[in-house]
Amino acid sequence: MATRAAIHPVVQQVTDRIRSRSEQTRRDYLERISAAAADGPVRSGMPCSNLAHGFAACSGADRIAVRGETKPGVAIVSAYNDMLSAHQPYAEYPAQIKDAVREAGGVAQFAGGVPAMCDGITQGRAGMELSLFSRDVIAMATGVALSHEMFDGALLLGVCDKIVPGLLIGALAFGHLPTILVPAGPMASGLPNGEKSRIRQLFAEGKATREDLLEAESASYHSPGTCTFYGTANSNQLVVEVMGLHLPGSSFVAPGTPLRRALTEEASRRVVRLAAGEEHTPIGRLLDERALVNGVVALLATGGSTNHTLHLPAIAAAAGIELTWDDFAELSAIVPSLSRVYPNGSADINHFAAAGGVQTLVGQLLDAGLLHPDVHTVAGFGLDHYRKQPFLEDGELVWRDAPAESLDPDVLRGVQDPFAPDGGLRVLRGNLGSSVIKVSAVKPENRVVTAPARVFDDQHDFTALFRSGELDQDVVVVIRNQGPQANGMPELHGLTPALGVLMDRGHQVALVTDGRMSGASGKIPAAIQLTPEATAGGPLARVRDGDMIRLDAEQGTLEVLVGDEDFAAREPARGAPATQHGTGRELFAAFRRAVGRADQGASVFAQQRTDAPSDLPV
Repeated sequence: MATRAAIHPVVQQVTDRIRSRSEQTRRDYLERISAAAADGPVRSGMPCSNLAHGFAACSGADRIAVRGETKPGVAIVSAYNDMLSAHQPYAEYPAQIKDAVREAGGVAQFAGGVPAMCDGITQGRAGMELSLFSRDVIAMATGVALSHEMFDGALLLGVCDKIVPGLLIGALAFGHLPTILVPAGPMASGLPNGEKSRIRQLFAEGKATREDLLEAESASYHSPGTCTFYGTANSNQLVVEVMGLHLPGSSFVAPGTPLRRALTEEASRRVVRLAAGEEHTPIGRLLDERALVNGVVALLATGGSTNHTLHLPAIAAAAGIELTWDDFAELSAIVPSLSRVYPNGSADINHFAAAGGVQTLVGQLLDAGLLHPDVHTVAGFGLDHYRKQPFLEDGELVWRDAPAESLDPDVLRGVQDPFAPDGGLRVLRGNLGSSVIKVSAVKPENRVVTAPARVFDDQHDFTALFRSGELDQDVVVVIRNQGPQANGMPELHGLTPALGVLMDRGHQVALVTDGRMSGASGKIPAAIQLTPEATAGGPLARVRDGDMIRLDAEQGTLEVLVGDEDFAAREPARGAPATQHGTGRELFAAFRRAVGRADQGASVFAQQRTDAPSDLPV
């Protein structure tokens, strides 16, 4: 191991500020989970009738174990369904887990399933308006699964987008339980990402057929496992591993392989040891300020999904911690960009793993003082555990030191030779509010745009105008009434091919929206998650066609270049319709009324912070 630098002063300062601002809420949270902790298996204090219901469906050794009230009980909470490639491999996990837990001296029960929806399927469709809210539904479903008080530990089975954050938020409500996330792994590499992107743009221009596009897409997404680009799903896996919630090296092992099964079985045995008191580390104590900062640093160093500027603050709030966009921005300024995985480059997540993956990345960041080493993890105390990669030796699972240096510098680099000196995630502020932008895939010459606005309240109206040829110009595309209060904050990734065509024609192009972009957001400068949102009376509701907008990702500003008095005097445009029907949207009206601001995680749960930043318009 190389000589480790002292912790970077900015990493320490950000961590200290988070700890200071969260002192009371974190203390209250820790007191709650301490009061919930049991001495011995929790079910041992249950009335007989309650306990009998808990093992009525069990048989054999498991029935004896549950009834005996002496062995740790482990909950399995799974996002399995057989429609989604990322979650289909979980079909086999419960049986594997139950056998391994039994072997380790515990008893596992399938406590409950949670919904898992795919943003790839719902992209550009009405169902996407349920997507972000599904995170909070998953959190509540996780809470229901764990509420029976039969369990001393938990295994969470989930991979994609909102699923992992939802599982974590729900598990943190039961923060006294040792908990391990169990991944499923990525599918094999398919059609190269650059070719897929090329065909998408050709289709947007009308130069490729639907059959051409479908053939390319199905060659990209072709088998069980996680999609291989570096979107929210794979960002989830990397971030939670660096936060110490996966076994080391388990994020990007392919499904259906002997190593994948061995890691699942070891996670099962490990949670029994944690629940039985060996290195007892409940998830609510493991996920502290240092672990969260480590997760943010890993996200930034790899150019991960902007969706985590929503998810990580929401997860932090569930643990009594206040994490802000300014924390992301300040860390981004000093964390170098160390990977190039699509959409930030042409490689996919399998190429990243082959280059050294999470373990080489962690080693580089630790030795540079950019990660906190002194953290609790599910593998034991200290992040050095995550320098090691898993292997099978004669059928036995072992860990060995990972390469200290990247095996492919076109995909993964060290701190001394980064792709860029910063993490590429920035906060933009100005008279339109506050937003985030990811510039890791945006060329430097495209990071400052001044152009007239074209305003839309629906992404499909933009697409229709693009196809008519009326947008062949410098333009800042404004898509408003897409925030959480308006319609659940759908992703607008479907805009990317058309915007890319305009940029390739030599125009200055940018996107400004109170909606989200996908974890696969790419080369277009996009100021997203703008808050206050238009439907809540934010300034975006006053922008009109032809207004000059300046987006400056270098200086961190986003402004409409209109006189302050004239702009303030304008009548706001109509917001989103109060009633929305179809594709289940009517079921989420209460969520739209209750949801918090984007910069606080866009959650329907109680927020840590209710005051708007004083420098923002309200």
